[in-house]
Amino acid sequence: MLVARTAARAARSVCQAPRAPALGLVARAPQPAFRLGGLAPRSYVTVAKYTRDDVLAKLDGFHSEVFSANWADYLYLVYNVPFWEAEMEKLTSCVQPYLHEATVGEKFKEVQEMMDVLYACEDVRDHINELCEMGTRASGFMGTGWQAEEKVENLDENAKKCAEAYEKMLEKHPTFKPKIEQTIGHGLAILRSKHKFKWGSMHRYFF
Repeated sequence: MLVARTAARAARSVCQAPRAPALGLVARAPQPAFRLGGLAPRSYVTVAKYTRDDVLAKLDGFHSEVFSANWADYLYLVYNVPFWEAEMEKLTSCVQPYLHEATVGEKFKEVQEMMDVLYACEDVRDHINELCEMGTRASGFMGTGWQAEEKVENLDENAKKCAEAYEKMLEKHPTFKPKIEQTIGHGLAILRSKHKFKWGSMHRYFF
């Protein structure tokens, strides 16, 4: 009789479902860190902090690289100006905390002026190069007149405007005279070899 009661109790304990905790919480199996088909978004924040000396070093290095380049070489500018513009954008960002300082502010102002002069000189020199190219094509194949294209009718007016731009650049940016001579001045000398006109420093190039 005792053995039968013990066996019945054991059977009831096996058949009964486990009871939930007193607070009504059910333990769950640990979930994987991510699900297949997509990861949980994570926020990533980084701050690039430059000291005053770092900013000055970057400004000096950028100024030296751009100023020492040959601005009259259009192919070199095509290859490098996009990288210079990207670097200039970074410098504009990292120099902000130190703009109130006289040394950093003056250096950054000089770099900005240099880029403005570069763009202006590049525009005028490109226009001069186009005038020279059109003059060459107007003379025909090897200057024989064969397959000659139309001449520029207002070449005098164009040459005068380029010379005026040259004079204005020298007056507005005297510290960048070497680069202005390298681009616009030399370009005007090349143009004068194809079309005679007068401008202020034409005899500097011996004709």
